Amino acid sequence: MKIVDYRRTDLPPAARARDLLGRLTLDERIAMLHQVTPAIERLGVGRFQTGCEALHGVAWLGTATVFPQPVGLAATWDTEAIEAVGAVASTEVRAKRAADPAVSLNVWAPVVNTLRHPAWGRNEEGYAEDPHLTGHFGAAYSRGLRGRDPRVWRTVPALKHFLGYSNETDRSVTSSELSPRTLHEEELPAFRPAIEEGVGGGLMLAYNRVNGAPAHTQPELVAEARSWSDESIAVVSDAHAPTLLVTLQRAQPDRVRATAALIRAGLDSFTDGDADSQPTIDAVRDALAQGLLTEDDVDRAVLRLLELRIRTGEFDGTEDPYAAIGADAIDRPESRALARDVVAKSVVVLRNDAGMLPFSPPQRIAVIGPLADAVLTDWYAGTPPYAVGIAAGLAERYAGARVDVVTGADTIALRAGRYVRSDAEGTVVVADAEEAGPDALFDVTDWGDGILTLRSHASGRLLTGGAFPMRADAERVGGWVAQESFRRLEHEDGTWSLLHLGSGRWLRALREVGLLVADAVTPETAERFAVEVVRTGVDAAAEAAAEADVVIVAVGNDPHLAGRETEDRPHIRLPESAAGLWRAVRAANDRSVLTIVSSYPYVLGVDAETVVWSSHGGQELGRGIADVLSGDREPYGRLAQSWPATPEQAGDLFDYDTLRQRATYRHQPEPYAFAFGHGLTYTTVAYEDVTLSAERTPAPDPTHRHPALTPRADERVVEAWVRVRNAGSRAAEELVQVYALRSDHDAPRRLLLAYERVRLEPGETRDVALPFAVERLATWDPSVRLDGSPQDWLHEGVLRVRPGSYRIAAGPSSQDLPVETTLDVHA
Repeated sequence: MKIVDYRRTDLPPAARARDLLGRLTLDERIAMLHQVTPAIERLGVGRFQTGCEALHGVAWLGTATVFPQPVGLAATWDTEAIEAVGAVASTEVRAKRAADPAVSLNVWAPVVNTLRHPAWGRNEEGYAEDPHLTGHFGAAYSRGLRGRDPRVWRTVPALKHFLGYSNETDRSVTSSELSPRTLHEEELPAFRPAIEEGVGGGLMLAYNRVNGAPAHTQPELVAEARSWSDESIAVVSDAHAPTLLVTLQRAQPDRVRATAALIRAGLDSFTDGDADSQPTIDAVRDALAQGLLTEDDVDRAVLRLLELRIRTGEFDGTEDPYAAIGADAIDRPESRALARDVVAKSVVVLRNDAGMLPFSPPQRIAVIGPLADAVLTDWYAGTPPYAVGIAAGLAERYAGARVDVVTGADTIALRAGRYVRSDAEGTVVVADAEEAGPDALFDVTDWGDGILTLRSHASGRLLTGGAFPMRADAERVGGWVAQESFRRLEHEDGTWSLLHLGSGRWLRALREVGLLVADAVTPETAERFAVEVVRTGVDAAAEAAAEADVVIVAVGNDPHLAGRETEDRPHIRLPESAAGLWRAVRAANDRSVLTIVSSYPYVLGVDAETVVWSSHGGQELGRGIADVLSGDREPYGRLAQSWPATPEQAGDLFDYDTLRQRATYRHQPEPYAFAFGHGLTYTTVAYEDVTLSAERTPAPDPTHRHPALTPRADERVVEAWVRVRNAGSRAAEELVQVYALRSDHDAPRRLLLAYERVRLEPGETRDVALPFAVERLATWDPSVRLDGSPQDWLHEGVLRVRPGSYRIAAGPSSQDLPVETTLDVHA
């Protein structure tokens, strides 16, 4: 029997897609424009939907390997490790699909928006403040998601969020003002590498506006991204964004005109209305009937979606090389080992002034703070098969030592006439106890700025307003709207009223029965709880610290509070609750390590001789940190995002012109607390010399092609040779970095040109080769127009390497560059 063309694996995807397109009715084609597409049984075409979350492992689909957040993956500066994480994530997506065919092989990852400002609520989702490094790491993760088979993609990544998106406050209505220079130097280069390398098969558009117009209806920007590849790029909307075009942005008068504008601008798939595709279908039909769209417009979009599906091997049967991945390909031993390895590689030793690290084997360890033994996951994480916290990791490493865990929470009792208690299951929370017994005790954790969580001693779980009446049965803070956080209003008489942040309602006890509910509208109608402090967390922490040989103070953020999708951070300072805990512990024992586990940088504001940082590292967080603190693993991590010394260094969250406001390592003139590229080893590495393969080179031709961190075959390459020497007694995992330094007003002060990871044994000297393309020195020149370029605002200018003298410097961070030489670029 003849095989129909769309099932022939010897044909290119475009030809197969055209064949299948020609077999579809108009109604079937229109239905494919929505995220959820019905099956077409007469053709043997299954149900399909775009979108599976796989930001740092599979999310929202149950048990899956949970790796460090992307900001932590970036701290490895290790593209092989990042690709390996992507490979596990895509394998587990395939495993989920084997169990449920509704799981999509179009993954919505990676996020390649640059981390230009640490107050962005979604900072954890990105990689770096440098756009080229962001693109470099995004391409690595995409390679893992795609797989190495030349024909079939294990999954098809859609890069997020195109374009100019890094604020959550009013994100659907704010306009990111992007000059052509900002676009070409700082935004587009982050998206280009994955698409140009053929490992990114899609784009998700951003909620925000760009230069006053919705990012979802910017045809010039979409066309630019599609021009980077010879293959089709499927473009999907962000969730509900098509509707927002009418309701919030008011850019279109109605759904029909909005739908037409979106398709004409290059959108292929509408993520709108959840699973209800009918409003989208009706709008497309009406747009066709009114002449706002043609069938050719529809066909172009459908063709790209069909090519995406064909790339996944959907119509290949047994010729799909990934078809054998079964539902059991979850939580494999090698995935566990990789998770631990990547956590250890992502840990950054920020400061070691007292030489405390690595530890001498301690007999007694105190692990103190809200993250002492907690493993917290973010909105885009899966459910880990197990979790090892810091205290557990240290107890495992130092099996003969005593490990004391103190959370630093205040233990209190609340009284509303009678004491508030919980039952052992947390299903009943009621003010009916005569005494403040164990079932009436709650641990109150202050996450900063007055945001509290309350954990019941009786149930061991968190108080939640997600049920009516309230319960104390939440395992963690979580959900799109967190139900486990509260804010207190302290009255003059010392009583508290508690505001449930998830609902905006105040707590009260119901008359006669005493059950707690969150339904009071005003503070005046809220309960006024008398508070009895049984023990302060600071006192308990100081006592434990005083008895310990070494102390780990584990503070940071909960990824669902005060900085996450839909919510920017209120500020970037370390919360006073964490700072106060550190000061109390440090006063009790000077052998203390400030260990920050967070989704973002802080302005510390405290004196600490020893500081270590990790992102929320997933299931192996504790073992990975223990590996580094103990010295079993040499410190490997380096910052891909600067830690400001003052809040002012970060600039304005809503100003995307980093040159104008002198933000990020590229433009900031003053020293950071911890600079881009910074991270210590446990030894001393000396930088002795840097030389170039050519000290003089002609300027490349002006172009619109954004340079990448890895030189292309047709680019003009100069090789920097950096001599480094391990002057200490331990091995060093060194990250050798090369930068271009300029003082021109319109050029970056510092620009990362290349980096190389090397392991240096004690006493070893090595000459490290770091090639870079001269094209990396290009900046935007609005005075030149390329012949044959598109006649639009986006191409009014060129990327041009200006002739002149460039200082080329090398060192262990963007702020520590002890050796330099000069490269002369001539016309």
